[in-house]
Amino acid sequence: MANAAIVNLDSEIISRHGFAEVIKNRHTGQNSLHALVPFKNGEMICRFSAADVFTEPNYLTVQREESEHITLEPSFLQYTNHSCSPNVFFDTCKMEVIAIKNIDVNDELCFFYPSTELEMAQPFICYCGSGNCLQNIRGARHLPADILSKYQLTGFIRQQLQPKP
Repeated sequence: MANAAIVNLDSEIISRHGFAEVIKNRHTGQNSLHALVPFKNGEMICRFSAADVFTEPNYLTVQREESEHITLEPSFLQYTNHSCSPNVFFDTCKMEVIAIKNIDVNDELCFFYPSTELEMAQPFICYCGSGNCLQNIRGARHLPADILSKYQLTGFIRQQLQPKP
């Protein structure tokens, strides 16, 4: 099947969305978003908007302001999982998903959750397997500046992490 992610007996395609598809791992029950087309580093993948706005974070939101946490529209973007070696970035000023590495067909689309969250609503232990895995993901506020400097962060997160006068 052309332009489709590799699906094996442990996974099934849940939905297709032009440039990506949601795949469910039957063994773990987890969903993930995979590229159906290649993207170059710096290329805009898609635009997004706020489906809902909350004053507090939840496990599906990205943070835009101190008391503005949004769920994403299109909603399938919620399946963009975390990685300590991300290949996409959610620009919450321009409301665009941007490739921050070259992405091939079938690659899972992943972003660095602390790039959009000061405090995670549901902190977790990361098992992304990358050589630079941080393991304990709690939000940008809990990471040292030297680690954060290696990642692209939203304007709001960068502003919040500036030293206070």
